[in-house]
Amino acid sequence: MNLRNKLKISFCIMIILPITMCIIFAYGLFKYQATVIHQIYEVDSVELLENFYSPVVIMGKMTENVYNEIKEVAETSPWRFNTSSFLSQLDTELKNKLSSLVVRKNGSYTYVSGNLDVSKLKEILPDYDSGENISDEGVYKGGEYQSLVKQIDFCDDYGNIYSVSIITSLKQIIPQIKVLFIEVLIAGLAILVFTSLILNLWIYRSIIRPVDKLKLATQNIKYGNFDFEMPKSSNDEIGDVCRDFEEMRVILKKSAEDKINSDREEKELIRNISHDLKTPLTAIKGYVEGILDGIADTPEKQQKYLMTIANKVNDMDKLIDELTIYSKLDTNRIPYSFARINLKNYFDDCCEEIGMDLEAQDIELTYRFHADNDCTVMADAEQLKRVVNNIVSNSVKYMRPDRKGKISIDIYDEGDYVHIIMADNGKGIGMDELPHIFERFYRTDSSRNSKQGGSGIGLAIVKKIIEDHRGKIWAESVEGEGTTMHINLLKDLDNRKYICIEDNRKKEKK
Repeated sequence: MNLRNKLKISFCIMIILPITMCIIFAYGLFKYQATVIHQIYEVDSVELLENFYSPVVIMGKMTENVYNEIKEVAETSPWRFNTSSFLSQLDTELKNKLSSLVVRKNGSYTYVSGNLDVSKLKEILPDYDSGENISDEGVYKGGEYQSLVKQIDFCDDYGNIYSVSIITSLKQIIPQIKVLFIEVLIAGLAILVFTSLILNLWIYRSIIRPVDKLKLATQNIKYGNFDFEMPKSSNDEIGDVCRDFEEMRVILKKSAEDKINSDREEKELIRNISHDLKTPLTAIKGYVEGILDGIADTPEKQQKYLMTIANKVNDMDKLIDELTIYSKLDTNRIPYSFARINLKNYFDDCCEEIGMDLEAQDIELTYRFHADNDCTVMADAEQLKRVVNNIVSNSVKYMRPDRKGKISIDIYDEGDYVHIIMADNGKGIGMDELPHIFERFYRTDSSRNSKQGGSGIGLAIVKKIIEDHRGKIWAESVEGEGTTMHINLLKDLDNRKYICIEDNRKKEKK
């Protein structure tokens, strides 16, 4: 649920839930107090509800049964109003109904409830009505008295005049109704507090807690700590932010690790370069000093010294060129010139050129082309040649001195791609080292002699070029027997028209 819907629901809960619960509680409390009022005052819940805002009617209903009893006694047994026990009984009943009793005989007060002020009764009680012996009507007395008076006037057989009055003060509130108001108020406050706690808990769990987690995460990132994980969050906007933050943390962690690795590799590269440049420079310096000091005192020795110096300079030039090429490949700054290449023509020329160099080093080259003569691939001829030269150069570096060096190149047509296999009978690579040979600056030989020196990025360049050609490269090796490099390149099957680099190269050769 998104945050907007949560806010809408919380608003509805804030309004609807308290109102609904207040109505339910008020109804329940009203039913309970109505039952109590009915038991004490003999007013049913319907009459109470209908006349809730009319206290005169309700007060009148409360004394109705006592009033009817007084009327019945006045008609049948008026002499009982001279009996103290009977009057005390009536007074007790009326007190329970929040009313008082006054009895007058021949104008004199014969009974007055203890809570009444006799001096004010004259202003409250109506005069004797000789026109109607028994009256069913109550008289409302306003002003400062605010009372409801029900009075029965009658005569007994001896001519005595009686006035029996029921006085109900309207200034008072029925205790149960007062309790009802207090209970409804307390219930309303409790409902508001309960609703507020529920909403606060929900908002805390939905908003505050994830925000606190985000704050903690930002502090971790601020201090460079990426080794934590954002906990799972809800499916809302804040949850989306948490998930995006987790993705950012992973990216930042990877960037930090890559930077550490890059710094380490750069330091390793500096160490490699400093050594690999210092070695030929030391040799060049020695041979130059030999020439200057006259050690090379014959033309043959001078020629030998100069050839050695030239070879060392070429090694340095190759090393610098290798580093330059890799830096451009690593930043994707070399624009490839892809074109359709006839694979047989290309490798025929390439192996012819490589074979001459290997023959001069007494290394045997075997080249076999097992595919169709018209097999073509889309590639950059210059970069593909760099791949072949780097692999062959690597094989030459690690040839065994105790046997004649051999290198073989076989090319197969395997459906959608061509499979190039380049094998040697050199020292081979250990099983622990084999998975790392395509990594930057990795060298299998830590002795760093001059023959096996290098930057350690030759095979990394090879892998980068092959991957940019949408190909695949891997290695197999048996330590002490030799190494085999496998390259898969996609064939050109759509017969698109491109400039054929092989033809141009052949024209240049001619």
